[in-house]
Amino acid sequence: MNKKELEIWDKKANWHPFTQMKDWEKDPIIIIERGKNNTLIDTSGRRYIDGVSSLWCNVHGHRVPQIDKAVRKQLGRIAHSTFLGLSHVPAIELSRKLVVIAPRGLTRVFYSDSGSASVEVALKMSFQYWQLKGKRRKRTFLKIQNAYHGDTLGSVSVGGIELFHKIFGPLLFKTIGAGNAEEAELIFKKRANEICAVITEPLMQGAAGMLKQPKGDLARLRKLTKRYGAHLIVDEVATGFGRTGKMFACEHEKVTPDFLCVAKGLTGGYLPLSATLATEEIYRAFLGEYKEFKAFFHGHTYSANPLACAAAIANLEIFEKEKTLQKLRPKIKLLSQELEKIKSLAHVRDIRQVGFMVGIELAPYPLAEKRGIRVGLAARKKGVMIRPLGNVIVLMPPLSITKAELLKLCRVIRQCIAVAIS
Repeated sequence: MNKKELEIWDKKANWHPFTQMKDWEKDPIIIIERGKNNTLIDTSGRRYIDGVSSLWCNVHGHRVPQIDKAVRKQLGRIAHSTFLGLSHVPAIELSRKLVVIAPRGLTRVFYSDSGSASVEVALKMSFQYWQLKGKRRKRTFLKIQNAYHGDTLGSVSVGGIELFHKIFGPLLFKTIGAGNAEEAELIFKKRANEICAVITEPLMQGAAGMLKQPKGDLARLRKLTKRYGAHLIVDEVATGFGRTGKMFACEHEKVTPDFLCVAKGLTGGYLPLSATLATEEIYRAFLGEYKEFKAFFHGHTYSANPLACAAAIANLEIFEKEKTLQKLRPKIKLLSQELEKIKSLAHVRDIRQVGFMVGIELAPYPLAEKRGIRVGLAARKKGVMIRPLGNVIVLMPPLSITKAELLKLCRVIRQCIAVAIS
């Protein structure tokens, strides 16, 4: 199909996520055809810096030779084999790598296929753990306000973004909300015997608009859950794999959770794969005789897909061989310097940054005015692809972005905020 036919059929057949399709159907659309390094290329040959890592998942850029080679090599063996009652080489090798790089004490890896699913797994494991331990009253989860943990009903139940979640209220299970660790402690003092786990996004709440969490809050939540006998679930779907400057955000506060949820950057942005890492103590609670039915009755057809596992192994090998995290440090510093120039703009209310995660909050214009969208559309004309969250301009480029590309990204955003909102 040519470009015109592709656009016609997209608008005729596709239903895009988080998109008002009435606007989509009437406006011109961009159709990405190729990618190279940190650049997206559309069907007209126009090039764009991938300013949000293709929704926060691309790590080392597009068409990475090592990952391409790993996927092709695995294709020559087998594309998929069930993980239910069987195992395969890439999953075993990947689990070994994950256990080594994860916070100490996380020894078991359960695979699924999305960030939402990884959270669902942690919630269900925590709940079943306490049931197996005879703590039948522990049926409730404590969540942090403004949280986002995915779009399946369990993950929405522990989320807190009204715009996304309010309409589904009647379908959700009840949870307890807290603004921070201090509020969580007050809740624990009254209701500890009801709480299975606390779930949190460490350091930065992504979908809420890049909201920074109070320094030390994660460590305080860890102490609270240990003191009051509850699990700590850390959702690193967005923050994991170098986004905050360390492999995992919980390393900044030297925290080992009971469950660590990862996805997005796990395969370098190549294929859907997620994992829920758990402690040995939790794993052993599920062991028993067959007739006891203590097993964790949950799974996915594509759990531990061999192609995705092969991509993930190559992704982690690049981190090690190319010293990705070390090379990231000067780029984080450069990004911080460039953000200072944006901070002085009249239309900018606040800038929040942790590593390569950035939220540029515009003045509180009504959302219906689509100010963030206007900035995004203006950036496209200058060769930068971003996706705002309402009035928050999100920057989360691939870790592989060059300094020259980073400078262009910030310069274009600065220009577009100044022009598109004036």
